[in-house]
Amino acid sequence: MSDTGEKLGVMKKNDAIHEAYSRQLDLVIVAPNAKPPVARIMDYSKYRYDQQRRLREIKKNQKTVEIKEIRLSPVIGDHDLETRFNQAKKFIERGDKVKISLRFRGRMIVHADQGFEVVNRFIEKFGDDIIVEAKPKMEGRQLFATIAPNTKK
Repeated sequence: MSDTGEKLGVMKKNDAIHEAYSRQLDLVIVAPNAKPPVARIMDYSKYRYDQQRRLREIKKNQKTVEIKEIRLSPVIGDHDLETRFNQAKKFIERGDKVKISLRFRGRMIVHADQGFEVVNRFIEKFGDDIIVEAKPKMEGRQLFATIAPNTKK
Protein backbone atom coordinates (compact mmCIF):
# COMPACT_ATOMS: atom_id res chain seq x y z
CA MET A 1 0.00 0.00 0.00
CA SER A 2 1.16 3.51 -0.67
CA ASP A 3 1.05 6.48 1.69
CA THR A 4 -2.23 7.63 0.12
CA GLY A 5 -3.87 4.23 0.71
CA GLU A 6 -3.86 2.96 -2.88
CA LYS A 7 -2.85 -0.66 -3.39
CA LEU A 8 0.32 -1.07 -5.39
CA GLY A 9 -0.11 -4.83 -5.75
CA VAL A 10 2.36 -7.64 -5.16
CA MET A 11 5.97 -6.60 -5.70
CA LYS A 12 9.45 -7.69 -4.74
CA LYS A 13 11.02 -6.49 -1.52
CA ASN A 14 13.73 -4.49 -3.30
CA ASP A 15 11.16 -2.77 -5.54
CA ALA A 16 9.08 -1.81 -2.49
CA ILE A 17 12.14 -0.44 -0.68
CA HIS A 18 13.13 1.54 -3.79
CA GLU A 19 9.58 2.93 -4.14
CA ALA A 20 9.57 4.06 -0.48
CA TYR A 21 13.04 5.60 -0.84
CA SER A 22 12.00 7.53 -3.95
CA ARG A 23 9.06 9.06 -2.03
CA GLN A 24 11.35 9.80 0.98
CA LEU A 25 9.19 7.61 3.22
CA ASP A 26 9.60 4.35 5.16
CA LEU A 27 8.50 0.83 4.28
CA VAL A 28 6.67 -0.70 7.24
CA ILE A 29 5.47 -4.31 7.39
CA VAL A 30 1.86 -4.21 8.58
CA ALA A 31 0.97 -7.93 8.47
CA PRO A 32 4.10 -10.11 8.53
CA ASN A 33 2.17 -13.41 8.83
CA ALA A 34 0.03 -12.87 5.73
CA LYS A 35 0.91 -14.60 2.46
CA PRO A 36 2.44 -12.49 0.91
CA PRO A 37 3.38 -10.13 3.79
CA VAL A 38 1.59 -6.78 3.65
CA ALA A 39 3.77 -3.67 3.79
CA ARG A 40 2.87 0.00 3.73
CA ILE A 41 4.79 3.06 2.61
CA MET A 42 4.46 5.74 5.29
CA ASP A 43 6.30 8.28 7.40
CA TYR A 44 7.12 6.04 10.37
CA SER A 45 8.02 8.83 12.79
CA LYS A 46 4.68 10.54 12.13
CA TYR A 47 2.89 7.20 12.60
CA ARG A 48 4.62 6.63 15.98
CA TYR A 49 3.80 10.18 17.07
CA ASP A 50 0.11 9.65 16.23
CA GLN A 51 0.08 6.34 18.14
CA GLN A 52 1.65 7.94 21.23
CA ARG A 53 -0.78 10.86 21.07
CA ARG A 54 -3.72 8.44 20.85
CA LEU A 55 -2.39 6.50 23.87
CA ARG A 56 -1.97 9.71 25.86
CA GLU A 57 -5.54 10.71 25.00
CA ILE A 58 -6.88 7.34 26.16
CA LYS A 59 -4.85 7.51 29.36
CA LYS A 60 -6.07 11.04 30.07
CA ASN A 61 -9.72 10.04 29.71
CA GLN A 62 -9.31 7.01 31.97
CA LYS A 63 -10.42 7.48 35.58
CA THR A 64 -8.14 5.97 38.19
CA VAL A 65 -9.87 4.67 41.28
CA GLU A 66 -8.00 5.48 44.44
CA ILE A 67 -8.39 3.79 47.79
CA LYS A 68 -8.66 6.36 50.56
CA GLU A 69 -8.29 5.35 54.20
CA ILE A 70 -10.38 6.53 57.13
CA ARG A 71 -9.02 5.66 60.58
CA LEU A 72 -11.40 5.16 63.45
CA SER A 73 -11.03 4.26 67.12
CA PRO A 74 -13.21 1.91 69.17
CA VAL A 75 -13.94 4.74 71.64
CA ILE A 76 -14.55 7.46 69.02
CA GLY A 77 -16.91 10.29 69.95
CA ASP A 78 -20.11 10.95 68.02
CA HIS A 79 -18.89 14.24 66.54
CA ASP A 80 -15.55 12.72 65.52
CA LEU A 81 -17.41 9.86 63.84
CA GLU A 82 -19.59 12.39 62.02
CA THR A 83 -16.48 14.26 60.81
CA ARG A 84 -14.93 11.04 59.49
CA PHE A 85 -18.26 10.15 57.86
CA ASN A 86 -18.39 13.51 56.03
CA GLN A 87 -14.85 13.04 54.76
CA ALA A 88 -15.60 9.48 53.61
CA LYS A 89 -18.76 10.72 51.89
CA LYS A 90 -16.66 13.21 49.87
CA PHE A 91 -14.38 10.37 48.79
CA ILE A 92 -17.36 8.21 47.78
CA GLU A 93 -18.96 11.06 45.81
CA ARG A 94 -15.69 11.51 43.89
CA GLY A 95 -15.83 7.82 42.96
CA ASP A 96 -13.00 6.63 45.21
CA LYS A 97 -13.09 3.51 47.35
CA VAL A 98 -12.75 3.93 51.10
CA LYS A 99 -10.86 1.60 53.42
CA ILE A 100 -12.09 1.87 56.99
CA SER A 101 -9.49 0.86 59.54
CA LEU A 102 -9.94 0.69 63.28
CA ARG A 103 -6.90 0.01 65.47
CA PHE A 104 -7.15 -1.53 68.91
CA ARG A 105 -4.51 -0.29 71.34
CA GLY A 106 -3.45 -1.96 74.55
CA ARG A 107 -6.27 -3.75 76.33
CA MET A 108 -8.96 -2.43 73.96
CA ILE A 109 -8.60 -5.66 71.97
CA VAL A 110 -10.74 -7.32 74.68
CA HIS A 111 -13.66 -5.20 73.46
CA ALA A 112 -13.44 -6.16 69.77
CA ASP A 113 -17.24 -6.29 69.57
CA GLN A 114 -17.28 -2.56 70.36
CA GLY A 115 -15.02 -1.97 67.33
CA PHE A 116 -17.32 -3.99 65.05
CA GLU A 117 -20.23 -1.94 66.37
CA VAL A 118 -18.48 1.35 65.51
CA VAL A 119 -17.59 0.19 61.97
CA ASN A 120 -21.09 -1.19 61.30
CA ARG A 121 -22.67 2.06 62.57
CA PHE A 122 -20.30 4.00 60.26
CA ILE A 123 -21.26 1.85 57.25
CA GLU A 124 -25.02 2.03 58.00
CA LYS A 125 -24.88 5.85 57.87
CA PHE A 126 -24.28 5.66 54.10
CA GLY A 127 -27.47 3.72 53.38
CA ASP A 128 -27.75 2.73 49.70
CA ASP A 129 -25.00 5.10 48.51
CA ILE A 130 -22.30 2.44 48.90
CA ILE A 131 -21.47 -1.20 48.29
CA VAL A 132 -19.57 -3.04 51.01
CA GLU A 133 -16.71 -4.72 49.13
CA ALA A 134 -15.04 -6.25 52.18
CA LYS A 135 -17.07 -6.83 55.31
CA PRO A 136 -15.44 -5.83 58.63
CA LYS A 137 -12.81 -8.39 59.65
CA MET A 138 -10.00 -8.56 62.15
CA GLU A 139 -6.37 -8.74 61.07
CA GLY A 140 -4.15 -8.80 64.12
CA ARG A 141 -4.94 -5.73 66.22
CA GLN A 142 -6.78 -3.95 63.41
CA LEU A 143 -10.28 -4.15 62.00
CA PHE A 144 -10.72 -3.46 58.27
CA ALA A 145 -13.65 -2.90 55.93
CA THR A 146 -13.76 -1.59 52.36
CA ILE A 147 -16.62 0.33 50.78
CA ALA A 148 -17.12 1.59 47.22
CA PRO A 149 -19.62 3.92 45.54
CA ASN A 150 -22.88 2.32 44.43
CA THR A 151 -22.93 2.84 40.66
CA LYS A 152 -26.23 0.99 40.14
CA LYS A 153 -28.17 3.69 41.97
